[in-house]
Amino acid sequence: MDPAEAKELIAAAEVDVPSAEVDQLICRTEGWAAGLYLAALAIRAGTPHRDAGFAAARGEAFMSDYLRFELLNRASPAEASFLIRTSVLDRMNGPMCDAVLQTAGSARVLEDLAGRNMLVIPLDCNKEWYRYHQLLRRLLGTELHRREAEDVRPLHLRAAEWLRHNGMPEAAIRHAQAAEQADLVAELVLDAAQPVWASGRVETVLRWMEWLEERRAVERYPAIAVHGSLILALLGRAEETDRWVAVAERGEKSGVLSDGSTVQSVLAYLRALLCRDGVEAMRRHAQESWAGLSPGSPYRVSTMLYVGISYLLQNDLDRADPVLANAFDDALAAGAPPVAALVLAERCISAAAGGDTAEVETLAAQALAIVEEGHFEDYWTSALVFAQAAQAALQRGDQAAVQRHLVRATRLRPLLTYALPVVSVQALLQMARSYLALTDADGAAAVLQQAVVIRHRRPDLGNLWNQADELQSHLQQLPATGGGASSLTTAELRLLPLLATHLSLREIAQQLRVSPATVKTQTSSMYRKLGVSRRGAAVARAGELGM
Repeated sequence: MDPAEAKELIAAAEVDVPSAEVDQLICRTEGWAAGLYLAALAIRAGTPHRDAGFAAARGEAFMSDYLRFELLNRASPAEASFLIRTSVLDRMNGPMCDAVLQTAGSARVLEDLAGRNMLVIPLDCNKEWYRYHQLLRRLLGTELHRREAEDVRPLHLRAAEWLRHNGMPEAAIRHAQAAEQADLVAELVLDAAQPVWASGRVETVLRWMEWLEERRAVERYPAIAVHGSLILALLGRAEETDRWVAVAERGEKSGVLSDGSTVQSVLAYLRALLCRDGVEAMRRHAQESWAGLSPGSPYRVSTMLYVGISYLLQNDLDRADPVLANAFDDALAAGAPPVAALVLAERCISAAAGGDTAEVETLAAQALAIVEEGHFEDYWTSALVFAQAAQAALQRGDQAAVQRHLVRATRLRPLLTYALPVVSVQALLQMARSYLALTDADGAAAVLQQAVVIRHRRPDLGNLWNQADELQSHLQQLPATGGGASSLTTAELRLLPLLATHLSLREIAQQLRVSPATVKTQTSSMYRKLGVSRRGAAVARAGELGM
């Protein structure tokens, strides 16, 4: 039923339900007429939670009774067992059900149940894949845990193995988690983490890592700890990155991963990105990693990128340029467009150092196009892309574009930490150059101060700190302007998006893991810089600025 039909049915049941609640009921019942009517009866009978309808105690009883007597009782004992035991599956086909139930003929059973209107819903015109109506699946799940609780994990495990061998790793991970098979989850995550991250779902990968950490499985899998370290670093969570790095380095160093890469090569990759021991060590770690990574490893692209960057940090453009050019081709071939855009941004730095302004313009435009077409605007890798785009806009005298790209880079400043120091500092210095060109002393001061914080942790980053000192000297020649949006600190930039939510300042403090007094101080400072006095006005002003 559509909303109009649902409202008519509910009105006929002599129940007054607001439109918003009708929409919720339609969503929960999937428009199923019997479900809507039973929800209306539950409300009329006095269910205390009108928006949940059948989900409250009395409504649940109505729905469960109906499904049990009108559907399950129409199924044979074998069919009822089939329905109950396959309720662990989000969606299913015949071969999958055969594997989970260790039987045969499941495709015929699914087709028959769907044909008899048993709330078994075909998902394709070939009637290969099916799912259960969510209300039916809820009841079946309850029955499974009541009747055969000891079989729940084995069913999930068999589902995970089937999905694994049929090329559906993410679904396999969900079932392996439900089966509490930490070792299997770890093996699956090692294969799935990079492509899932590259598709833009960093938080999904992080949730997998946290699930493994909760079960203390990370210590047994140093490569998992490496993945977790990198994800946390990309999210700007430097202190947590340190903790995961320590776990990675405590683990077993020998061994080979499922893709053929050595554990030692993966650890070397992590050390290259951390750059804790200077530029020469960074290049050595990257080359060591390259030698031990399998040809299909997604990390190979970044190892070559960091070799190229190491030469760039030593002003050796003749060696940097060909390595970076090859890294770009490799990134495209590996299906890693965020890395490809970052490589182009690095080549912009090289072109600028060589005085080739036309090449800077071309490379910056290419990098920006990759980010925008792939919707990678929130990626750590895009900060340097936006900073370089601002520099290219400066060359052609387009101040509006400079400001626009600086704002986009500013949104990513909380991600720029000592955990991934080299590119983070490069982005901050390029932003400082643009601010100085605009005579925005406060913006330049904010990003240079952020670089200083990284400098305390990573004192040897080649020529970057010489560049920072030169920019600081230029800054001292400009008068301060009293603060503006460009001078927001990283703490204030982390806080800003949360002001647009329903969270109170106290709840925001809990989420950011700081005291309410700290959030109050940061909020007051932010209001002053944005030129507002209220939370709503701050959100509106940030929206106007593109932040």
